[in-house]
Amino acid sequence: IPYGVPIYEQLISLSILVATFFAIVWFAAKIYRVGILMYGQKPSYKDLFKWLKY
Repeated sequence: IPYGVPIYEQLISLSILVATFFAIVWFAAKIYRVGILMYGQKPSYKDLFKWLKY
């Protein structure tokens, strides 16, 4: 733990890190779930955003 950094700033930083990790994993899982069915086709950015809605 760094000296001079308030504990609340460390907790805020840790909570942002954990929340971002879970959000990225959730988005990746949604894209993978649909994308695995599209085997052999090259996805576009439009397709990726559409897959997030499923």
